[in-house]
Amino acid sequence: MTPELAYEGCERITWEAARNFAYGIRLLPPPKRRAMAALYAMARRIDDVGDGTWPGDRKLEELDRLHTVIEKLRAGDVEDRNDPVLVALADAAARYPIPIAALHEIVEGCEMDVRGAEYVTMEDTVRYCRLVAGSVGRLSLGVFGTRGGRRRPAGESEASRMADDLGVAFQLTNMLRDIAEDLRMGRIYLPEQVRDRFGIAPGGWTPPEQVGAMVEYVAGQASVWFDSGLALLAHLDHRSRSCTAAMAGIYRRLLQRMRAQPTLPLTERVTLPAWEKGLVAVRSIAGLQP
Repeated sequence: MTPELAYEGCERITWEAARNFAYGIRLLPPPKRRAMAALYAMARRIDDVGDGTWPGDRKLEELDRLHTVIEKLRAGDVEDRNDPVLVALADAAARYPIPIAALHEIVEGCEMDVRGAEYVTMEDTVRYCRLVAGSVGRLSLGVFGTRGGRRRPAGESEASRMADDLGVAFQLTNMLRDIAEDLRMGRIYLPEQVRDRFGIAPGGWTPPEQVGAMVEYVAGQASVWFDSGLALLAHLDHRSRSCTAAMAGIYRRLLQRMRAQPTLPLTERVTLPAWEKGLVAVRSIAGLQP
Protein backbone atom coordinates (compact mmCIF):
# COMPACT_ATOMS: atom_id res chain seq x y z
CA MET A 1 0.00 0.00 0.00
CA THR A 2 1.29 3.46 -0.87
CA PRO A 3 1.48 6.15 1.81
CA GLU A 4 -1.05 8.23 -0.15
CA LEU A 5 -3.69 5.49 0.01
CA ALA A 6 -2.82 4.81 3.64
CA TYR A 7 -3.34 8.45 4.58
CA GLU A 8 -6.71 8.45 2.81
CA GLY A 9 -7.79 5.53 4.97
CA CYS A 10 -6.66 7.28 8.15
CA GLU A 11 -8.46 10.47 7.17
CA ARG A 12 -11.70 8.53 6.67
CA ILE A 13 -11.36 7.12 10.18
CA THR A 14 -10.64 10.56 11.61
CA TRP A 15 -13.52 12.39 9.91
CA GLU A 16 -15.97 9.63 10.90
CA ALA A 17 -14.90 9.18 14.51
CA ALA A 18 -12.99 12.21 15.76
CA ARG A 19 -16.01 14.54 16.10
CA ASN A 20 -14.44 17.32 18.19
CA PHE A 21 -10.81 16.93 17.11
CA ALA A 22 -11.65 16.92 13.41
CA TYR A 23 -12.56 20.62 13.60
CA GLY A 24 -9.00 21.43 14.61
CA ILE A 25 -7.18 18.93 12.43
CA ARG A 26 -8.83 20.29 9.28
CA LEU A 27 -7.13 23.66 9.91
CA LEU A 28 -3.65 22.21 9.36
CA PRO A 29 -1.80 22.23 6.03
CA PRO A 30 -2.26 18.92 4.16
CA PRO A 31 1.00 17.18 5.17
CA LYS A 32 0.46 17.86 8.88
CA ARG A 33 -3.24 17.09 8.57
CA ARG A 34 -2.44 13.67 7.13
CA ALA A 35 0.13 12.97 9.86
CA MET A 36 -2.37 13.92 12.56
CA ALA A 37 -4.97 11.66 10.98
CA ALA A 38 -2.49 8.77 11.14
CA LEU A 39 -1.87 9.48 14.83
CA TYR A 40 -5.58 9.68 15.56
CA ALA A 41 -6.29 6.42 13.71
CA MET A 42 -3.63 4.62 15.73
CA ALA A 43 -4.89 6.01 19.02
CA ARG A 44 -8.43 5.04 18.00
CA ARG A 45 -7.29 1.50 17.25
CA ILE A 46 -5.76 1.19 20.72
CA ASP A 47 -8.86 2.63 22.42
CA ASP A 48 -11.14 0.31 20.48
CA VAL A 49 -9.35 -2.69 21.96
CA GLY A 50 -9.84 -1.42 25.50
CA ASP A 51 -13.48 -0.46 24.94
CA GLY A 52 -14.44 -3.44 22.80
CA THR A 53 -16.42 -6.58 23.57
CA TRP A 54 -13.59 -9.13 23.79
CA PRO A 55 -12.98 -10.92 27.09
CA GLY A 56 -10.40 -9.21 29.30
CA ASP A 57 -7.67 -11.78 28.65
CA ARG A 58 -8.09 -11.42 24.89
CA LYS A 59 -7.91 -7.63 25.18
CA LEU A 60 -4.70 -7.80 27.19
CA GLU A 61 -3.15 -10.15 24.62
CA GLU A 62 -3.97 -7.71 21.83
CA LEU A 63 -2.68 -4.73 23.81
CA ASP A 64 0.55 -6.60 24.45
CA ARG A 65 0.82 -7.25 20.71
CA LEU A 66 0.35 -3.53 20.07
CA HIS A 67 3.37 -2.82 22.30
CA THR A 68 5.37 -4.99 19.87
CA VAL A 69 3.89 -3.18 16.86
CA ILE A 70 4.87 0.18 18.38
CA GLU A 71 8.43 -0.98 19.00
CA LYS A 72 8.70 -2.05 15.38
CA LEU A 73 7.45 1.37 14.27
CA ARG A 74 10.12 3.01 16.43
CA ALA A 75 12.68 0.98 14.51
CA GLY A 76 11.19 2.02 11.17
CA ASP A 77 9.58 -1.38 10.56
CA VAL A 78 5.96 -1.80 9.44
CA GLU A 79 4.49 -5.10 10.60
CA ASP A 80 1.84 -5.22 7.86
CA ARG A 81 2.48 -3.30 4.64
CA ASN A 82 -1.24 -3.55 3.77
CA ASP A 83 -2.34 -1.89 7.01
CA PRO A 84 -3.17 1.76 6.21
CA VAL A 85 -2.75 2.94 9.80
CA LEU A 86 0.73 1.46 10.19
CA VAL A 87 1.89 2.49 6.71
CA ALA A 88 0.69 6.07 7.20
CA LEU A 89 2.12 6.35 10.70
CA ALA A 90 5.51 5.03 9.61
CA ASP A 91 5.59 7.59 6.81
CA ALA A 92 4.58 10.40 9.20
CA ALA A 93 7.28 9.38 11.67
CA ALA A 94 9.85 9.55 8.88
CA ARG A 95 8.76 13.12 8.08
CA TYR A 96 8.29 14.53 11.58
CA PRO A 97 10.02 14.00 14.96
CA ILE A 98 7.04 12.16 16.43
CA PRO A 99 7.87 10.50 19.78
CA ILE A 100 6.41 7.14 18.74
CA ALA A 101 7.26 5.62 22.14
CA ALA A 102 4.48 7.75 23.66
CA LEU A 103 1.99 5.36 22.01
CA HIS A 104 3.02 2.83 24.66
CA GLU A 105 1.43 5.13 27.24
CA ILE A 106 -1.95 4.99 25.50
CA VAL A 107 -1.70 1.19 25.53
CA GLU A 108 -0.79 1.27 29.22
CA GLY A 109 -3.85 3.39 29.97
CA CYS A 110 -6.06 0.89 28.15
CA GLU A 111 -4.47 -1.94 30.12
CA MET A 112 -5.47 -0.11 33.30
CA ASP A 113 -9.05 0.06 32.01
CA VAL A 114 -9.13 -3.65 31.22
CA ARG A 115 -7.72 -4.56 34.63
CA GLY A 116 -10.24 -2.33 36.39
CA ALA A 117 -7.79 0.12 37.93
CA GLU A 118 -9.11 2.19 40.83
CA TYR A 119 -8.25 5.84 41.48
CA VAL A 120 -7.86 6.94 45.08
CA THR A 121 -6.23 10.36 44.76
CA MET A 122 -6.39 13.12 42.17
CA GLU A 123 -2.73 12.34 41.46
CA ASP A 124 -3.84 8.83 40.41
CA THR A 125 -6.43 10.28 38.06
CA VAL A 126 -4.02 12.83 36.60
CA ARG A 127 -1.46 10.09 35.96
CA TYR A 128 -4.07 8.22 33.92
CA CYS A 129 -4.89 11.44 32.05
CA ARG A 130 -1.22 11.89 31.19
CA LEU A 131 -1.05 8.34 29.84
CA VAL A 132 -4.08 8.45 27.56
CA ALA A 133 -4.25 12.15 26.64
CA GLY A 134 -1.03 13.90 27.64
CA SER A 135 0.71 11.39 25.40
CA VAL A 136 -1.50 12.49 22.49
CA GLY A 137 -0.49 16.08 23.14
CA ARG A 138 3.18 15.17 22.98
CA LEU A 139 2.69 13.07 19.85
CA SER A 140 0.83 15.94 18.20
CA LEU A 141 3.58 18.38 19.10
CA GLY A 142 5.97 16.20 17.13
CA VAL A 143 3.88 17.03 14.05
CA PHE A 144 3.29 20.68 14.90
CA GLY A 145 6.88 21.56 15.76
CA THR A 146 7.59 24.86 17.51
CA ARG A 147 8.16 28.32 16.13
CA GLY A 148 11.70 29.11 15.02
CA GLY A 149 12.10 25.89 13.05
CA ARG A 150 13.34 23.77 15.92
CA ARG A 151 13.10 20.10 14.95
CA ARG A 152 14.25 18.40 18.13
CA PRO A 153 11.94 15.74 19.63
CA ALA A 154 8.98 17.19 21.49
CA GLY A 155 9.88 15.39 24.71
CA GLU A 156 13.00 17.55 25.08
CA SER A 157 11.18 20.88 25.13
CA GLU A 158 9.20 22.96 27.59
CA ALA A 159 6.42 22.94 24.99
CA SER A 160 6.12 19.20 25.60
CA ARG A 161 5.11 19.81 29.22
CA MET A 162 2.46 22.29 28.10
CA ALA A 163 1.11 19.83 25.54
CA ASP A 164 0.92 17.23 28.28
CA ASP A 165 -0.97 19.64 30.58
CA LEU A 166 -3.43 20.41 27.82
CA GLY A 167 -4.05 16.70 27.40
CA VAL A 168 -4.86 16.44 31.11
CA ALA A 169 -7.40 19.27 30.72
CA PHE A 170 -9.04 17.50 27.77
CA GLN A 171 -9.23 14.18 29.60
CA LEU A 172 -10.66 15.62 32.82
CA THR A 173 -13.33 17.26 30.68
CA ASN A 174 -14.03 13.89 29.05
CA MET A 175 -14.29 12.23 32.46
CA LEU A 176 -16.90 14.73 33.63
CA ARG A 177 -18.88 14.52 30.41
CA ASP A 178 -18.85 10.71 30.38
CA ILE A 179 -19.47 9.85 34.05
CA ALA A 180 -22.76 8.06 33.30
CA GLU A 181 -21.45 6.25 30.22
CA ASP A 182 -18.25 5.18 31.98
CA LEU A 183 -20.22 3.86 34.95
CA ARG A 184 -22.19 1.58 32.60
CA MET A 185 -18.81 0.16 31.56
CA GLY A 186 -17.88 -0.36 35.22
CA ARG A 187 -15.41 2.53 35.29
CA ILE A 188 -15.11 5.44 37.71
CA TYR A 189 -12.13 7.64 36.95
CA LEU A 190 -12.68 10.47 39.40
CA PRO A 191 -10.82 9.71 42.61
CA GLU A 192 -12.26 8.12 45.72
CA GLN A 193 -10.94 10.91 47.96
CA VAL A 194 -12.82 13.56 45.96
CA ARG A 195 -16.01 11.47 45.85
CA ASP A 196 -15.84 10.92 49.60
CA ARG A 197 -15.25 14.63 50.19
CA PHE A 198 -18.54 15.43 48.45
CA GLY A 199 -20.53 12.63 50.08
CA ILE A 200 -21.07 10.57 46.92
CA ALA A 201 -22.28 7.02 47.43
CA PRO A 202 -19.62 4.36 46.75
CA GLY A 203 -19.76 2.72 43.35
CA GLY A 204 -22.15 5.18 41.73
CA TRP A 205 -23.18 8.76 41.09
CA THR A 206 -25.71 9.65 43.78
CA PRO A 207 -27.07 11.84 45.24
CA PRO A 208 -27.32 14.13 42.20
CA GLU A 209 -26.79 17.41 44.06
CA GLN A 210 -23.56 16.11 45.58
CA VAL A 211 -22.38 14.87 42.19
CA GLY A 212 -23.09 18.33 40.80
CA ALA A 213 -20.93 19.91 43.49
CA MET A 214 -18.12 17.51 42.61
CA VAL A 215 -18.49 18.28 38.90
CA GLU A 216 -18.07 21.99 39.66
CA TYR A 217 -14.97 21.29 41.74
CA VAL A 218 -13.26 19.04 39.17
CA ALA A 219 -14.22 21.43 36.37
CA GLY A 220 -12.39 24.14 38.27
CA GLN A 221 -9.30 21.96 38.39
CA ALA A 222 -9.60 21.23 34.67
CA SER A 223 -9.70 24.98 34.03
CA VAL A 224 -6.36 25.35 35.80
CA TRP A 225 -4.87 22.66 33.54
CA PHE A 226 -6.26 24.51 30.51
CA ASP A 227 -4.61 27.74 31.66
CA SER A 228 -1.28 25.95 31.96
CA GLY A 229 -1.57 24.01 28.72
CA LEU A 230 -2.74 26.89 26.57
CA ALA A 231 0.59 28.62 27.10
CA LEU A 232 1.62 26.19 24.34
CA LEU A 233 -0.10 28.37 21.74
CA ALA A 234 2.69 30.95 21.92
CA HIS A 235 5.16 28.27 20.78
CA LEU A 236 3.27 27.18 17.63
CA ASP A 237 3.09 28.48 14.08
CA HIS A 238 -0.22 30.01 12.97
CA ARG A 239 -1.83 26.89 11.48
CA SER A 240 -0.78 24.61 14.34
CA ARG A 241 -1.93 27.25 16.80
CA SER A 242 -5.31 27.45 15.07
CA CYS A 243 -5.68 23.67 15.20
CA THR A 244 -4.82 23.48 18.90
CA ALA A 245 -6.94 26.50 19.80
CA ALA A 246 -9.96 25.06 17.97
CA MET A 247 -9.76 21.76 19.84
CA ALA A 248 -9.16 23.50 23.16
CA GLY A 249 -11.95 25.98 22.50
CA ILE A 250 -14.49 23.22 21.92
CA TYR A 251 -13.47 21.42 25.11
CA ARG A 252 -13.47 24.62 27.17
CA ARG A 253 -17.02 25.32 26.03
CA LEU A 254 -18.06 21.81 27.04
CA LEU A 255 -16.48 22.46 30.42
CA GLN A 256 -18.27 25.79 30.79
CA ARG A 257 -21.59 24.13 29.95
CA MET A 258 -21.06 21.56 32.67
CA ARG A 259 -20.07 24.21 35.20
CA ALA A 260 -23.31 26.04 34.40
CA GLN A 261 -25.38 22.81 34.66
CA PRO A 262 -23.29 20.48 36.83
CA THR A 263 -25.83 17.65 37.06
CA LEU A 264 -26.36 17.53 33.28
CA PRO A 265 -23.77 14.74 32.69
CA LEU A 266 -25.94 12.44 34.82
CA THR A 267 -28.78 12.55 32.31
CA GLU A 268 -27.25 13.27 28.91
CA ARG A 269 -24.00 13.49 26.99
CA VAL A 270 -22.96 17.13 26.94
CA THR A 271 -22.23 18.24 23.39
CA LEU A 272 -21.93 21.38 21.26
CA PRO A 273 -23.95 21.90 18.08
CA ALA A 274 -22.04 21.88 14.81
CA TRP A 275 -22.55 25.62 14.29
CA GLU A 276 -20.88 26.37 17.63
CA LYS A 277 -17.91 24.13 16.84
CA GLY A 278 -17.59 25.91 13.51
CA LEU A 279 -17.64 29.26 15.27
CA VAL A 280 -14.84 28.13 17.57
CA ALA A 281 -12.80 27.07 14.53
CA VAL A 282 -13.31 30.47 12.85
CA ARG A 283 -12.29 32.29 16.03
CA SER A 284 -9.18 30.13 16.20
CA ILE A 285 -8.16 30.99 12.64
CA ALA A 286 -8.58 34.65 13.56
CA GLY A 287 -6.11 34.19 16.41
CA LEU A 288 -8.65 34.73 19.18
CA GLN A 289 -8.06 33.05 22.54
CA PRO A 290 -10.09 29.84 22.98
